[in-house]
Amino acid sequence: MNVTITGRHMELTDALKAYINNGLEKVRGHFDKVIDVDVVLTVEKHRHIAEINLHANGLRVHSKESSSDMYASVDAVLQKLDKQVRRYRDRINQHQPRHMPETRDYSHDIIERVEPGQASQDSGAPSHRVIKRETLSMKPMSLEEALMQLDLIEDNFLVFFNEDTQQVNVLYTRDDGAYGLIERQY
Repeated sequence: MNVTITGRHMELTDALKAYINNGLEKVRGHFDKVIDVDVVLTVEKHRHIAEINLHANGLRVHSKESSSDMYASVDAVLQKLDKQVRRYRDRINQHQPRHMPETRDYSHDIIERVEPGQASQDSGAPSHRVIKRETLSMKPMSLEEALMQLDLIEDNFLVFFNEDTQQVNVLYTRDDGAYGLIERQY
């Protein structure tokens, strides 16, 4: 298991690192192999924020908690992470095994709008430039699995390869609490 612990606006002590590694041992038992765990600890005025991103067996789980004490924040985020992983494992145990083991890759770009005065070519029209590029692997999953994954990553959207339609779909959370699905039209 690769654990990366980062502190923002604080110094990381060996005791805190050992405390986090000890807490992550509990999560390790849920997986055959945990690929990567990123822990980010941040201090903002009187808030101590602990954030964990776990990448394992094609699964991404994100947890974030804050309190007035860093150890309390770490305890809360580890407890939340454990609950999310257990909930995921319970749902997976109820599903049928997957028939298509292949994994597909996709990439997305974040584009920043550059005002006309800031552009290198001052043509008067606004231009755009890519400020971040990310490539992720997608394993085929059903719509139910995609819903579980969206709940686990605590994000507004999820791009996934739908094993039923054999197409890349986007699942997103609507403002009214429902979910939306974007599919390719033929």
